[in-house]
Amino acid sequence: MKYALYGLHRGSSVDPDRLVARARRAEEAGFEGLWVGDHIALPSSAPDPATEPRLEAVVALAHLAAATRTVGLGAGVLVMPQRQPVLLAKQLASLDVLSGGRLSVGVGIGYVEAELGAFGVSLADRGAMTDEFLDAMAALWTGAPASFDGRWVRFSDVTQAPAPTRRPGPPIVVGGHAPASFRRAARIGDGWFGWDLDVDETEAAIAKLEEATGGAGRLEITVAPGRPITPDIAAAYAAVGVDRLVVRPDDFTGSEIDELIGRTGDDLIGAEG
Repeated sequence: MKYALYGLHRGSSVDPDRLVARARRAEEAGFEGLWVGDHIALPSSAPDPATEPRLEAVVALAHLAAATRTVGLGAGVLVMPQRQPVLLAKQLASLDVLSGGRLSVGVGIGYVEAELGAFGVSLADRGAMTDEFLDAMAALWTGAPASFDGRWVRFSDVTQAPAPTRRPGPPIVVGGHAPASFRRAARIGDGWFGWDLDVDETEAAIAKLEEATGGAGRLEITVAPGRPITPDIAAAYAAVGVDRLVVRPDDFTGSEIDELIGRTGDDLIGAEG
């Protein structure tokens, strides 16, 4: 089982010294990845506090890349309709190169209507936009002259260099539990990400994902459980096919994340290592 830490873009971790110290401690403890989320403009009615400090995901990952050497870097997940795909392709390729190929790109369609609306995106268009943006980015990541003619994205004979370190690009990890998300993962994903799922919900989601892939190949499965992870719970997730667990504190404002790093390193990573 791989273990990733979520949340170094939020709460007390926005302090630059704490961010770097926690990232390096997690790397030393044996975490496989550091994952960050993506909310840019939350309404006051959002379930998560809109006033809680949050670093922008790509900027946070770039800082984490500079502060660490071996730990993986993950976006869990970027809200694709809120991004300009030509610019995002360049940003992610640059991050992948500068980190030595340590980047995984989680993607989702978003769900906060007011936040999407701030970017001029409707709930009805978000899925189609996500699919088109991913296809446009894949064309740009070839490193060769590329053209694309879509509904929202158009370019002709343009080149982005350098290309990402990993070919054909950093792994794409598709998030979401809807049928369309499973189809998207089957079509373009290297992995799938489930948020706040227990073991039974995870097993059901994996069955639907396998149905969507039609046996075309197994995707890497990442899950962020909604409760503390013990060795027994981790074993239960592994038994249903999970490859990576993303651990997260209940509270991002204080020092709980420091305790989580130590506890996970000692009780889970150390026990398996």
